[in-house]
Amino acid sequence: MSDGISTDELQLAQRNAGMPLEALAWPITPAGLHYLLIHYDIPAVDARAWRLEVGGRVERPLALSLDELQARERVEVAVTMECAGNGRARMQPRPVSQPWLGEAVGTAVWVGTPLAALLADAGLRADAAEVVFTGLDRGVEGGEPQAYERSLTIDEALGCDAVLAWNMGEEPLLPQHGYPLRLVVPGWYGMTNVKWLHRITVVDAPFEGYQQIRGYRLRTSDDDPGTPVTRMFPRALLRPPGVPDFMTRRRFVEPRPCRLEGRAWSGWGAITRVEVSTDGGATWTDARLGDAPGPHAWRGWSQTWEAPAEGEYELVCRATDAAGNVQPLEDPWNVGGYANNAVQRIPVTVTA
Repeated sequence: MSDGISTDELQLAQRNAGMPLEALAWPITPAGLHYLLIHYDIPAVDARAWRLEVGGRVERPLALSLDELQARERVEVAVTMECAGNGRARMQPRPVSQPWLGEAVGTAVWVGTPLAALLADAGLRADAAEVVFTGLDRGVEGGEPQAYERSLTIDEALGCDAVLAWNMGEEPLLPQHGYPLRLVVPGWYGMTNVKWLHRITVVDAPFEGYQQIRGYRLRTSDDDPGTPVTRMFPRALLRPPGVPDFMTRRRFVEPRPCRLEGRAWSGWGAITRVEVSTDGGATWTDARLGDAPGPHAWRGWSQTWEAPAEGEYELVCRATDAAGNVQPLEDPWNVGGYANNAVQRIPVTVTA
């Protein structure tokens, strides 16, 4: 054990990867810097033998090769994706799991074919209630052997601009990002975006798999059935200014005008406001909003800070979305450590 972090958690942290905050400089995150979470193992998939099966409560079951999928309608969608556990490690008491601080996010251009059109071709039956997405990755969680599976209601599946993606930008999916095919659901936390997708099953009742009913729920206690984690709550991140201390990552800037910039996003609507504080949240000023790579991607923002005389400061930023959701100053605690969108705080030393 070290500072309360177990070797099991360190093992998880080595398998997964956050986006270095300096990568906020790019509107589209370079593939090697995009955040990564792997639930079980990365399957080695032979794309030539692989097929996507579509079945269940459909009129015309399908089994499509990658070539057949790529011959369908092609779309390119810029999507900001964030892990539902982002910020978990800052909660008190700290939920024991992948110890994210605030870096579990990235924005990519996903290339694929629309999910809604594929479901239309399969023909949904009148009793269709939900669509279950099954990945090739398998493991044990909560004592249950399982494949990773998540579901969407029919309305969600047809109305969320979901994409069955085979490319990340101009290149095929990397093995760790779901090669040869993954689901991308704009606006939803990362757990919804099933990787190594090989089966889509339409069912006539709510799906009760582990990741739907026990995992990824907002619970106040172990006995609380909770509510499901769905769309991303608003969050703004600041690209740390100046230069860092190696160990603590504390920032050092000179006493002169300093450009503060970052990106903000929400799954509940466009970002309408970003505020910045240089005194730990005591006072706030509005930042200038910039562009977004697309309607489902983060929006840039910036502000000039007249860094004063030498001293210690705490930079804070918070976002507001079109639905009126505002980032809280403190983390909203829950058992799993999910959807913690408390504001980012960056300690800065101004020195010549």
